[in-house]
This record gives sequence, structure tokens and C-alpha cells, in this order.
Amino acid sequence: MIDWLLEPFRFSFMQTGLAAAVLVGITCAVLGAYVVLRRMAFIGDALAHTVLPGLVVAYLGGWSLFGGAIVAGLLTALGIGWVSRRGLVREDTAIGVLFTAMFALGILLMSRVNSFRDLSHILFGNILGVRPSDLWLIGAIAAGVLLTLFLLHKELELTSYDPTYAEVIGLKADRLRFLLLILLALTVVTCIQVVGVILTSALLVTPAAAAALLTNRLPQMMVLAALIAVASALVGLYASYYADVASGAAIVLTCTACFGFAWAIHAVRTRRTLA
Repeated sequence: MIDWLLEPFRFSFMQTGLAAAVLVGITCAVLGAYVVLRRMAFIGDALAHTVLPGLVVAYLGGWSLFGGAIVAGLLTALGIGWVSRRGLVREDTAIGVLFTAMFALGILLMSRVNSFRDLSHILFGNILGVRPSDLWLIGAIAAGVLLTLFLLHKELELTSYDPTYAEVIGLKADRLRFLLLILLALTVVTCIQVVGVILTSALLVTPAAAAALLTNRLPQMMVLAALIAVASALVGLYASYYADVASGAAIVLTCTACFGFAWAIHAVRTRRTLA
């Protein structure tokens, strides 16, 4: 049994993949709690797709794909915040407009690329292809995002629950929203390298959504979401190794199974309360 558990992680690429999945999973889970609380679930998918122009421009120019994705993600996040500032345009509307525009621009630029093979690992993810140098970058971004969330936890929590009251007592809700969008962009771009554009939204939302079914307290929600994300990463990598399936998809489907389990527990609790 011990040999069965240890065998996959005798390979350095599996160890690096697990470390990357844990870093990304914890960051997405903690940040995802605010995403779920603010009902911004769509933004993870939107930001994941809007990095496409940055990827293509970086590829055509021979620059870093990761750097191109970060620039595109940050520009989109700032654009969403600017268009939806002061409530003139609803945030979900701004997300929809910029999401489709950036994605269309990416497709237009991709028509100039002869082969999509070099972009496939970004589109679909390649957790087992993460290099130690990538891991340092992922770790640095994860540390920066988590430290910022820790330092501004009270402000972000208050503006998430009651932005009007937050404005009354002097907090700049718009600035905090801009900051949250920037943190989301950085996290999404990092997550893309592990599970790809297509599966990023699930890793950002599903663990937090599962935790929200089990507790109403934000700190506990973050801890539970992080535990779900880490456990899903471990189970997904085992499934990838022994069942020879895509690792990113296995991780996300494990997260989905955890959500189903949490939903079942919540349903049982609700029935007992009503009874």
C-alpha cells in the first residue's frame, strides 16, 4: 500500500506538478471565496479566455507566453473595473463585453499562426510539464496574492457583504474592487499554466462553492475550500498516473465530486432543520 502511494512521486515531474497544483489550488480556493461571495463566478472563465490575445502576441513576437498572458489578464481586469465603475454599467455586463471582445481579438490573431501546437499547453493545461523555474514564479504570485488577502481581509470582507456601509465608514470600495480584479487576473494566469484556459474557472469557483455549502463563516470557508483544492489535486494526480488520464481534467472532476458531496450534506442538514 505504501509503495502504491509513493510510486507516482518518485518522479521529479510528479513532485513539481503536485507542488504547482497545491500552490494554485490554495490560492484559487482562498480568492474563490470572495468570488463566490460577490457572485462573480463568471469572471474566472472570462479572464481565462481574455488572455488569448496576449498569448498570441507573445508567441508571434517570440516573447514569454506567461508574460503575455499576465499583461492581457491585467488589462482586462482593469478594463472591467473601469467600465463598471460607479454602477454606470453592471459588472457582469462589462465582463461579457470585454470577454467577447478580447476572445474575438485572440481568435483573429490566431488566424496568423500556422500551428496551434505551441499554444495547446496553455489552452488545455500541462501540470506535469511545469518546470522548477515555473514553480518559483507560481509560488511568488501565490505568496503575493495570499499576503495581500491576509492584510486586507477585513476590508475585502466588509465590501463584499455591504459595500454601501463600507463607503459610509470611509472605505474605498471601488479601489478594493480594482485590487480584487487584479489579484484575480494574476491568479487566473497562474492557474492557466496548470489546468489550462478551459478548466481554470472550475478550480477558482468549485472548491469555494463546495465550502460555502458547509459553512457561512468566511475564514472557515477559505480553509475548507483550500483543503478541498489540495485533496482534489492529490487525487487527480493519482488518477492521472494510474488511469492514464488528463491530470488537469482529473483534478477538476475531483473538485466537482467534492461539490456534489457537500451539496448532499447540505441537503440532509436542510431536511433535518425543516423537520
